[in-house]
Amino acid sequence: MISLKKYLDSDQIVSDRGREIDRGGTVSATIAAYRSALVAMGSCSLDACPALGGELKDQLDKLGRKLVVGVDDATLQQTDAGVRQQLSGWGQSTARHYLKKSDEVRDLLLVMARMAESVGARDERCAGQIREVTARLTEIASLEDLGEIRASIVKSASELKTSIDRMTLEGKAAIDRLHEQVSSYRTKLEKAEEIAFRDALTGVRSRLCIERHIERRIAEGVAFCVAIIDIDAFKHVNDEHGHLVGDEVLKQFSTELVSACRSNDVIGRWGGDEFLIVLECTLSEAAAQSERLTRWVCGNYTIQRNPTALKLRVDASIGMAEFHPRETMHDLLARADAAMYEKKALSKKTLNP
Repeated sequence: MISLKKYLDSDQIVSDRGREIDRGGTVSATIAAYRSALVAMGSCSLDACPALGGELKDQLDKLGRKLVVGVDDATLQQTDAGVRQQLSGWGQSTARHYLKKSDEVRDLLLVMARMAESVGARDERCAGQIREVTARLTEIASLEDLGEIRASIVKSASELKTSIDRMTLEGKAAIDRLHEQVSSYRTKLEKAEEIAFRDALTGVRSRLCIERHIERRIAEGVAFCVAIIDIDAFKHVNDEHGHLVGDEVLKQFSTELVSACRSNDVIGRWGGDEFLIVLECTLSEAAAQSERLTRWVCGNYTIQRNPTALKLRVDASIGMAEFHPRETMHDLLARADAAMYEKKALSKKTLNP
């Protein structure tokens, strides 16, 4: 990834005295292109590794939002370092993730191969026994004594039955062993999927999971609404009290959110301090639910810190949008996001007239 700081410091962009020169909007265009690249990388990471791409996308989006025309050198350097750190960390995590998955698939294939090998050996052994019985039955034709013929047939039939019974039992045991080991790997894969579909910090649905749910609802063509919830002034909490306190606020907020929602509402963490709810109802019903949510989740929170507890006032802005036929998920979420920012702007205006 090219360093934005180095590019903007080049002779084409900066004068000899180090003063920024925006020739025909070069600086603003460069910053815009860099931000677009970060957005594209985040989207690609989500496609490349759904289990881990969401977090990288959120982090790159945060870094991109810091970039504006006129930003100082320190911020540019921090952004460059942050991008490199995020990409490096994500690359290593993704490599480990897929290495683990490939190991699980390889182990499963080895189990199946060994099972097929044992079944082949069993079949060959049973086939040999059956060939011996068949050979003896063929020899019966040359016998002249009826009693000897009868005894030979009974013996051969008994051996044939024993061979077939053994084949049946061994086959059932082999199938049971295969079923047991396949079930074990299926459980592992289901756990991995559950991890990918749950937000690690708050325990609500992940961004990947909530997006898939919205896509299914759109495909079904039924009425539903989405609500985007953003905690007001959350950056101030992190800056003043630290990220550990911020994480605790997110966990408590998500718990209150789950308690306030209905059983058929789907709740997920959209990223950072934003949450997303999918409501199976019309916009008028969703608006009533929004008022109830606001009363429930906003208020005083207590964060336990040694040796004393910290009390914080937490408020949030909620924006809602109802799905329109033939609308894309991106358009639907964009309308909900715009409604949320309108509420946030109105709230700020009310507090600071």
